[in-house]
Amino acid sequence: MESFRIDVPQADLDDLHRRLDATRWPDELPDVGWTRGVPLAYLTELADHWRHRYDWRAHEARLNEIPQFTTEIDGTRVHFLHVRSAVEDATPLVLIHGWPGSVLEFLDLIGPLTDPAAHGGDPADAFHVVIPSLPGYGLSGPIREAGWTDGRVAKAFTELMARLGYERYGVQGGDVGSFVAPEMGRFAPENVIGVHVNGLVTFPTGEEVSLTEREQERMALFQRFQDDMSAYMQVQGTRPQTLAYSLTDSPTGQLAWIVEKFYEWTNPAVKLPEDAVDRDWLLTNVMLYWLTNTARSSANSYYERFHDTSMWTPKEKSPVPTGVAVFTTDISIRHFAESGHTITHWAEYESGGHFAALETPDLLVADVREFFRSL
Repeated sequence: MESFRIDVPQADLDDLHRRLDATRWPDELPDVGWTRGVPLAYLTELADHWRHRYDWRAHEARLNEIPQFTTEIDGTRVHFLHVRSAVEDATPLVLIHGWPGSVLEFLDLIGPLTDPAAHGGDPADAFHVVIPSLPGYGLSGPIREAGWTDGRVAKAFTELMARLGYERYGVQGGDVGSFVAPEMGRFAPENVIGVHVNGLVTFPTGEEVSLTEREQERMALFQRFQDDMSAYMQVQGTRPQTLAYSLTDSPTGQLAWIVEKFYEWTNPAVKLPEDAVDRDWLLTNVMLYWLTNTARSSANSYYERFHDTSMWTPKEKSPVPTGVAVFTTDISIRHFAESGHTITHWAEYESGGHFAALETPDLLVADVREFFRSL
């Protein structure tokens, strides 16, 4: 394992600025809002902020305040943050991000999780946190070979924890992380004490089930996602290489591809993405994709998921205790979740959205503490 610091060459930042200045903008139909994608006026203003007011070096410095490392696992580089609690017997905890997120999602969770006493909590709830970048994403990318399924990622992360000397640990994940975290439990049930997820996707089991009113709303949202919000997934899951040419060449294209998801998946009570997530944080997240040239390899994870037959075959119920936090835009239904997971904790919230670690970090931290405390 090697210590790691981010040090982006100035030439890369100059190239980004040149490309932003040279953006060739499309026109748009009048009065369509967000219904056909990101509005032109919104994106031009956001790109202008990125070009003239956003300060990458300030955010780079903040990231470098956190201990970072890299190691090679199964032929690819894995980047991770590792912060140990001052409480020596704290519980080790892996935090796994999703797409279009990054390790940045968890920065505001590090303090409360590692030092709960300083954040109004109980020292008994302390964690040592390990926050890996998914293979092919950001500083763990790009990957150079096919076959990085969620199961392979899970095995790589269990190997990472073994190398760090953690024999028993918990796992938390959202979005892609909600696929990888349970797989870690299935792969290493003797090591994983519990799995906590948010943004868990559950699928109907084929049997007739009486759903609550709230669950019926989630099923309707799931149908709307399939009909009107899943274009990104279909493209990434079938033609990631073709998509990569646009996102790799145009920072404005990469920005639009990501910001649309923050508009659609954050709490619907807010109007714009930056009403839910800090604008400069959002741009820093985009920078981790742009500067590392990982549009292709991060999209590739969807291709692997689409074409991994083991992903879609029925699995034996995981014996590992599992906790689920459900936020406003999640489509999790407990009855369906119980077919593949041993659910010991289920909580539903009226605020926050898909990016819970960013939108409502206090709620997510409290839920994680409550779940692992029960174990």
